[in-house]
Amino acid sequence: MSASELATQVGLLSIVTMWFALVLRARPALRQPHQRGLWLTVLAAAIAITLFQPEIVGRLTHAGVELHTVALTRNLIGVLSAGLVLLFMVDSTRVRRRLRLTVAAGLATVMGALVALDLLQADHPRESVTSVQGPADPAFSYWLILIVAHLVGDAVALVVCWSYSLRTGDRDLVWSLRLFAAGSVLALVFWCGYLWHLYGGTSAMLPHLSLIIGVHGCIRAASLLVPTTTALVRSWNALRVTWRLWPLWRDLVLAVPQVALSSPQRTRLQEVLRPRSPLALQAHRQTIETYDALLDLQRFVQPGAYEEAHRHARRAGVPEHRLADAALAGALGQARRAKLVGAPPSVPRPLPGVEHGSPATLLGIARMWPSMTDALPRHDEPVDAVAPTHRD
Repeated sequence: MSASELATQVGLLSIVTMWFALVLRARPALRQPHQRGLWLTVLAAAIAITLFQPEIVGRLTHAGVELHTVALTRNLIGVLSAGLVLLFMVDSTRVRRRLRLTVAAGLATVMGALVALDLLQADHPRESVTSVQGPADPAFSYWLILIVAHLVGDAVALVVCWSYSLRTGDRDLVWSLRLFAAGSVLALVFWCGYLWHLYGGTSAMLPHLSLIIGVHGCIRAASLLVPTTTALVRSWNALRVTWRLWPLWRDLVLAVPQVALSSPQRTRLQEVLRPRSPLALQAHRQTIETYDALLDLQRFVQPGAYEEAHRHARRAGVPEHRLADAALAGALGQARRAKLVGAPPSVPRPLPGVEHGSPATLLGIARMWPSMTDALPRHDEPVDAVAPTHRD
């Protein structure tokens, strides 16, 4: 694959990724002032990068839009993106209002200067001096202002994002800032390369520059998607806990119904596809209710049940690292059956390793629950009389 083909594919990926991130994050970002600036920055960058792709430019010119108009629009929106980066950085550092006004005035001045220089060069044969990915005007002052504006904005973003990410404890913010800083590094490389291309380089550099700006776009989109990614990871973890814990939770709360806020649904699939509360809350509730039921069932644990279940699991070939969970599952299974048949409770016999209701411990018990729930005999049988169906 040639550099030009790779740049085209990465450019298309960056455009799709950025616009997807913008649409997905539009509603929550625009409602929160500390995310609004980042969203607007990525929006301006997405428009500029879209107008930098040769295929997009070709379609626009084929539709009747002048190449010069596309290039000028791209340049102005690119400078707007750099200015928004500065404004975003100023807002994140909470400096005085005067500095924000200074940045806004500087941005307006730069954009006005580009438009004025373009109008002054109106008598040039634009189509012959402008390439698909080149600046709207070949004048030295025009593209120097254009590139310096980008370099200043990206340099400030790199320094501020990285330094601020070292001081905050918000993991989402840390990742957003560091990804934004990484994107700024690629933007600096791109504009330095673009400056060299305009000053004396060849057109062979453009595919490589397109590749760099495409990767830059993907990283900018990633910085915007950090909160969404975190939310998805949390939802997935909650879904995993709900799914794995469900058989143990259902059986225990049916034996100890007073610990449950609501009764289990008919199947595990219904529990995860039609949750009666947000997944994170449901996973948390099921964890607490499972632990509360476990504490109640400790009054029905038979003497030596844990040790006998441990020996049974070892004979059954349970791996060493799962023996403790299997023993807990076996002892709880016997206690649950004792509670269901109306056996009188006794002094609670605490089971080892469940003092604090660790979710990892409960999930370990749940993993062994199907195979160990009936491993021990009924409460009214001798503890060493293992059920025949479980003999090796």
